[in-house]
Amino acid sequence: MSDASDLVTADGDGDGDGVVVAVHVQPRAGRTAVVGRHGDALKVRVAAPPVDDRANTATIALVADMLDVAASGVTVVSGERSRLKRLRVKGLDLETALERVELTLEAAAEPPGPHQRRAR
Repeated sequence: MSDASDLVTADGDGDGDGVVVAVHVQPRAGRTAVVGRHGDALKVRVAAPPVDDRANTATIALVADMLDVAASGVTVVSGERSRLKRLRVKGLDLETALERVELTLEAAAEPPGPHQRRAR
């Protein structure tokens, strides 16, 4: 497995019931998906434009789905108007979050099937 410890950190509020995920967002993409890493951030593409918070909403939904938590438990803590964002995810411990991010990164790195196009 890849090491996702630089992408996901424990939430600093001290209750141990949450994590912070660093995300680099590419809005107006052809499809919404996690595509790999971008430095110390998880690289995601969202089809939504960066207008009226639509890209943030799509990013929150994607991260919530990836981590198997409710979207209401995911909030943008920094970078609301930037491509580089930090998302707080409540209701998830660090170990579980790391496992889920690593599985997602592995799936993103797999070559596409015979009838799928690889996202560029």
